[in-house]
Amino acid sequence: MQERKQGRRSAEAAEQTKCDILHAAADMFAEQGFERVSLRNISEKAGVSHSLIRHHFGSKEQIWQAVSDGMDDFMQRYITAIINYLPESYTSAQRVYHFLSYMSAFTLVHPRPIQFIADAVRQDDDALLRYFLRSKDEFSAAFSSLFDEYNRDNPEKPVDMWEMKWQMLQTVHAATSLRPMMAETWPDCGDDQDKLLLKHWSLYNRIIAMQLAIPADEMIRVESLHSLIFDVPCHV
Repeated sequence: MQERKQGRRSAEAAEQTKCDILHAAADMFAEQGFERVSLRNISEKAGVSHSLIRHHFGSKEQIWQAVSDGMDDFMQRYITAIINYLPESYTSAQRVYHFLSYMSAFTLVHPRPIQFIADAVRQDDDALLRYFLRSKDEFSAAFSSLFDEYNRDNPEKPVDMWEMKWQMLQTVHAATSLRPMMAETWPDCGDDQDKLLLKHWSLYNRIIAMQLAIPADEMIRVESLHSLIFDVPCHV
């Protein structure tokens, strides 16, 4: 019995070590980019030995893939949480509008996924990008029904799901890559990043409301983007 308990504790400790490594690597890859991060950098941030990282993952590329897999899993669960939250009483336009509003709020507050995509695009070798995009069909399957339903209900003014997704990516990427410019656009916010992100999100919110013919009194209005974030556990 004692041996089984010790074995279980050892397995739990090993799993926690892997999580610590992935957390450290995810932060560093997002902030610095794949090329500028070394295994030694990750080991120092995670507080583990270089050899232990190699034992668990083997290479920097394998760590990146594990982080990417973890983000894929999280984002699919997050999308599901949003869709499950949307009331059946909403019109198809309201469902698409709320879905895009919630997703954009999350990715503005937590820009790591868009940072990963942008860094993968910058690599000379497209292997990272291809790995990242391999699950795009799974992602689209999770929310394509929202857009299909909207287009059935609104044949006179259909929307293209991929264009709407691209529009959101542009919005989120601008807030990440051109962040200092937000203060130039809304100087009354000073350096308050939460207020600046809210202003940026509100601009996008108005645009999609107009595209989907959402009346002004049905638009989402919040004091903080954090109030639009869903509580979904993340393991990376």
